[in-house]
Amino acid sequence: MKSTTSLLPVLAALLLASFPLLPSSHAETASANWPQWRGPDGTSVAAPGDYPIEFSPEKNVAWRVELPGVGSSTPAVWGNRVFVTSGIDGQDGITAYDLETGKQLWQQTLGPERAGKHKNGSGANPSPITDGKDVYVYYKSGTVASLTVEGKLNWKTNLQERYGEDTLWWDLGTSPVFAGDHQLVIAVMQEGDSYVVALDRADGSETWKVDRTFEVQKETGQSYTTPYVTEIDGQETIVIWGADRLTGHDPATGEVRWTCGGFNPDDKPMWRVIASPAFTDDGIAVVPFGRAKHVAGIRMGGSGDVTKTARLWERDDLGADCPTPVARDGKVYLLTDRGEIHCLDARTGKDLWADAIPRAAAKYYSSPILAGNLLYCAREDGLLTVVEVSDTGMKILAQNDLGERLAAAPVPLGGRLLVRGAGWLSCLQKE
Repeated sequence: MKSTTSLLPVLAALLLASFPLLPSSHAETASANWPQWRGPDGTSVAAPGDYPIEFSPEKNVAWRVELPGVGSSTPAVWGNRVFVTSGIDGQDGITAYDLETGKQLWQQTLGPERAGKHKNGSGANPSPITDGKDVYVYYKSGTVASLTVEGKLNWKTNLQERYGEDTLWWDLGTSPVFAGDHQLVIAVMQEGDSYVVALDRADGSETWKVDRTFEVQKETGQSYTTPYVTEIDGQETIVIWGADRLTGHDPATGEVRWTCGGFNPDDKPMWRVIASPAFTDDGIAVVPFGRAKHVAGIRMGGSGDVTKTARLWERDDLGADCPTPVARDGKVYLLTDRGEIHCLDARTGKDLWADAIPRAAAKYYSSPILAGNLLYCAREDGLLTVVEVSDTGMKILAQNDLGERLAAAPVPLGGRLLVRGAGWLSCLQKE
């Protein structure tokens, strides 16, 4: 997306250009908001700030509100509004709260809910996404909707009614993203017919729809990952991971520009993927696969089948099944489901250091978030560990028990930390 800030200083123009997913017409910059899953640019890296380290349900709490129903989505934030999806009395729902006070601003329901199957899942796993004018939501029921940030319904549709039933074995988890010219893009990767669809953000009409079905073994075609939108080879590209392939798509048409395979050479069944890749600023995707036993570094770009040329490295002694890694400054922080943390060189895959959070029976389903030198790691049993990371190692600063199931990613924003649990939304602050 081209910047419209020719009258601003060069530094400001570069800052705006670094956030291609959001309209440049908004006065607020992306770094002041958390508009989607994994933050302003979809990388799980937060803007610098003085964020809280020690907290509990009673300590260092700016506000805490009970949620109206179950959900595992991460909140989206724009300006003073926090948007949270959940079930509400058997319906797909969304609630908006005031960021400063936690006061409920409005609430909407959007049709019958399909409840979750997994203990850490729900009918509201996908995270909302907003451009500051409208907020877009997606649910396990197949419902997709657009509302104004004041809560007025713009339009509603249902992908499963339009294109066919959901054949995932577990709870739909992919979140929508913005791409191209005012498009909402959703990847549906499941058992059998899979596809990627772009909806016009103005009215929900189909802009394009492309098939993404590959011949794979049982369950291997099922993916719970979220697309990533970035510039590759000078072109905006939608990067999608699933069915043993990393693919790059043209946002104008959905056409596949390049495909990288080779992630399942023995064609194994049951290799569904949950964790999305980490992405570096210089075009490397670090891809976890093989049910927490493998990870690979891929140079994105090119054309056609790039399987033989794109792979930079691969390891078969490390991986993450659920937590998505986070990358910054050429380093990748990979949190395993059991709490090991590996700091990898993105170009070589070698450990720069490795350590671990003390192990427990509980696992990590939430993806870690990096805010300055703090890595926030939320465990399913309610323990949110704050880890200080450096070039040479890590130090556990605090282990905070929030007393409820945690599956959504924390949101560091403006010196505060939003944490969505099974029953509560907490806004935490420093003393």
